[in-house]
Amino acid sequence: MVNCSPISHERTWVNLFTAKSSKKFRVTQRDPEVNWAPDSEQKYAAIDIGSNGVRLLLSKVLTTGEYCVFAKESLVRMPIRLGADVFRNGTISPQKEEQLVSTLIAFSHLLKAYEPLDYRACATSAMREAKNGDRIAARIREESQLNLEIINGGVEAEMIFASHVAETLHPDRGYLYIDVGGGSTELTFFARSERLISHSFPIGSVRLLNGQVTQDVWDDMQAWVMEHRPADIQLSGIGSGGNMNKILRLSSSKNDQPVSFTELIEIDASLNSYTIEERIRLLHLRPDRADVIVHASKIFKSIMQWGDIDEIYVPQFGLADGLVHHMHDEYVKNQ
Repeated sequence: MVNCSPISHERTWVNLFTAKSSKKFRVTQRDPEVNWAPDSEQKYAAIDIGSNGVRLLLSKVLTTGEYCVFAKESLVRMPIRLGADVFRNGTISPQKEEQLVSTLIAFSHLLKAYEPLDYRACATSAMREAKNGDRIAARIREESQLNLEIINGGVEAEMIFASHVAETLHPDRGYLYIDVGGGSTELTFFARSERLISHSFPIGSVRLLNGQVTQDVWDDMQAWVMEHRPADIQLSGIGSGGNMNKILRLSSSKNDQPVSFTELIEIDASLNSYTIEERIRLLHLRPDRADVIVHASKIFKSIMQWGDIDEIYVPQFGLADGLVHHMHDEYVKNQ
């Protein structure tokens, strides 16, 4: 079993004084790396083609004895919102196709320079649902020489779980893992350190932004959460996705503490009190984050309410991190 040491954070405070809110928001700075001599190190690369952006993660795994540290060396993100096309028209537009292909060709050059031990490139709901997704994936494979996979929701969840989240759970508590993307929400119940059941719902921040989620889908997700919630056990949440990571940074939580449901409601109300332009200017959100974060917040708030969840942990990992963990697990097994 691979043990991973946690990444520590140093947190500072910033006051944002506006006519609408005097809430304190937290900004995060990473501690400097500690110099140490590992027994071995391996480099990996992971590409995540999502509905709201395309990411390349370059990561190094430093191993000493039975323990290892997953160190993110670089994260490159391109704001190509494939979901805006796919969830509205069912296809990826020629303009976004060219942007995507050019991005993946550029990523392939970075991989050649980085020389990872292994890499994996995966596309999720937008490419999965696009009528021209398979054709574009074939073009990417030919022009970039990258082995691009279009994965389903189940595989996506498995890759995220590869980051060994279950090993960090308290054995006497229940957890609902909530991964909110642009096109889908992946839910998994854990209890007593065992995974119980998973499901993927076509509810995401970009779909909501475009008004493409019906009440029936909301009702289905609510019914599933309430039906499968473990009985007679205290339930906490585990949140994943770029929007939840940003919500964590806006919260008062520190030293890996969870965000309370009460504070999540406060943050949600505060975010909704701003215009998109104010979120960009005052909260320093990227434009492609400022318009969808309120929709993601609504998803998290709704699920926590249905599941009677009073707190949510945010370990700040996603699909790309899970891919790196999975590749390293395979490497260790083959040794």
